[in-house]
Amino acid sequence: MLSDIVKDKFWIWGHDSGSHNDQYGLQASSRMTPAEGAFYLGVPNVIMVRYNDRPKPPFYQYALALRPLKQVVWSIVGAGGTAASDEIDMALGLAAQFPNFSGVMMDDFFRYDEASGRIAVHSVEELEAIQSRLKTSDRKLDLWVVLYNHQLEHPVEEHLEVCDVVSFWTWTSENLESLEQNFQRVEEIAPSCRKVLGCYMYDYGNGKPMPVDLMKHQCELGLQWLRHGRIEGMIFLASCICDLELETVEWTRQWISEVGNMEL
Repeated sequence: MLSDIVKDKFWIWGHDSGSHNDQYGLQASSRMTPAEGAFYLGVPNVIMVRYNDRPKPPFYQYALALRPLKQVVWSIVGAGGTAASDEIDMALGLAAQFPNFSGVMMDDFFRYDEASGRIAVHSVEELEAIQSRLKTSDRKLDLWVVLYNHQLEHPVEEHLEVCDVVSFWTWTSENLESLEQNFQRVEEIAPSCRKVLGCYMYDYGNGKPMPVDLMKHQCELGLQWLRHGRIEGMIFLASCICDLELETVEWTRQWISEVGNMEL
């Protein structure tokens, strides 16, 4: 039996082309699609997330472009925590047509409001109902969720118990210095979830380029955790900045080419 190689565990975070244009202080416009971004970075898996109501249904042709990839995870909660009533139906319909669909993603899911007591887009009971729908005739789709470093002390444990995979993200680059201790906290509050490390290739929280030394820090830690079994993957965000010739994107691309074919 062949061993897994490192890049089998790598994902690109995909948005419709140009989704971040004229935002977050970016100084150039992107035309890159999620499939092109995966090819450019040299990674075999993609997470496709709706951003500002894009792409618009029907989604078949968007999914068709991702057919050559090993795994696809499709959002049922889009950027900003948006969730249309038929989102799950559409994702399940795509999964029925494309065997490489392996899960669904809930982006910006936790929306803690102390005054109202609201914790997330969906209640625990609603998540349990969603989970019951993810068992298809030939496979079980994973339920993924996004968790940020600034949400670690919020009461999210019960929701996480219903999820299969938690992707952990550090929103502002200065907090990457605390990545090790913050990830330990993720392990404490989500013991039953498989974990994936989210790696921003741009400092969205501060609206400026990600320093290369901090990108190196999170990538090298992620590779170490991957080898030790603490995480089962890494996500690079996002496809819609990969053609802007950002220094950190180019460093990441080179790093993936160097470590990607190593055996785990």
